[in-house]
Formats: sequence, structure tokens, C-alpha cells
Amino acid sequence: MSFQSQSLAVFTKDFRLEWRSRFGVSTVLAFIASTLLIVLFSLRADLLSVSVQSGLVWIIILFASLTTLSRVFVSESERGTMDLLRLNAPSTSVLIGKLAYNFLFTLLITGTTFLLFAIMVNMPVVRPALLLAVVMLGSSGLAGTTTMLGALVSQAVRKGAVFPVLALPLLIPLMLLLVRVTQAVFTGGESASYANDLAALVGFTGVTISASILLFDNLWED
Repeated sequence: MSFQSQSLAVFTKDFRLEWRSRFGVSTVLAFIASTLLIVLFSLRADLLSVSVQSGLVWIIILFASLTTLSRVFVSESERGTMDLLRLNAPSTSVLIGKLAYNFLFTLLITGTTFLLFAIMVNMPVVRPALLLAVVMLGSSGLAGTTTMLGALVSQAVRKGAVFPVLALPLLIPLMLLLVRVTQAVFTGGESASYANDLAALVGFTGVTISASILLFDNLWED
């Protein structure tokens, strides 16, 4: 079986398991909806500045992602299928398959949150192309970081407690960049004001995914 076929098989397995139970999707959508309603009515998000609104939307996305993204490897450990996966697929194929699934799931979280938030607070999207870039880069950065950490946490004893502790310090720089670029999506500021942050997002995503590929082999074989 080729490398692409093995990666696709890992992705398809995770997708089918989620489709059967729909646990992750249901949990995330319920979290997003309830959090948005609390933010809207308790904090009067529609009256806040664009910078604060941009921060709120990414905070919601961050914690929605942390509730589910680590499970791609933790669930393997809990079901006792980790060794079977090691025997049937090389480490790179496993990582790419898991990363692709996490990216798709994060893309669903990010797109849904932005859509509902923009509708609820009536935020006009001034730069649609930039919004698409932010959503794609933000989803890639979140997926790359959480996939690698999920593999690390799956070997720990107290998996649920360890993952947020490790993830938050690594994701704070990404969140700061995303918030700054998101402000330009809704305000339409000068191109120079967000071009450097956008380039930094590309660099962060590239470094994260590259580091995951380079380091995952040692982690997977231990």
C-alpha cells in the first residue's frame, strides 16, 4: 500500500468513527452555540470594539478545539488500538492522516464560529479573501499543534489534564497573530498593518507542521 493510501486509510477510519458516534461534532457545536449566546447576552458583544470581538471569537475557537482535537490519538490509546496502528502503518502516514482529520474538524469549528458570530453581532466582512486566509491558516496552525501534542498526551497517565496545560503556552503566539489579522478582516485597515502578521502566520503554520513530521517518528516508535 502506498504512502498516500495509508494516510487516506487513517483519515477515513477516524472520519467514519466520528460519523457513527457524532460525539465530537455534537459536543463542539453545543459548546459554540452556548458560548456565543452567553457572550452575546452577558457581555453585549455587539457593542464591543472590533479588537475585543476578534479576541472573543478566537478564544471560543481555541477552547472548542481543545475539547476534542486531542482525541485522535487519545481514543486509540483508550480503545487499545495504538499497537495495531503501529503495525499496519508507518509513522508519517499516521501523522498525515490524523493531521488531515484534525484540520477538517478545526475548519468546521472555525467556519461555524465565524459565521454564527458575524451574524449574531452583525459584523460586516470587509475583506472576504483575508477572512478565508485567516480561517485556513488558523485551522492549520491549531491542527498542527494539537495533533502532535495529542500524540504526546496519549502516552501520559492523566491525559485530560495534561493536554490543555501543554497546548495553551504553544498556542498563545498563534492566537495573538490571528486576533490582529482578524481585526483587518472586519475593519479593512491598511495592507501593511497586517501583512507582517499574515506572513508570521504562514511561518508559524509551516514550522509547526514541519516540526511535527520531523519529531513524530521518534515519538511514535517509543
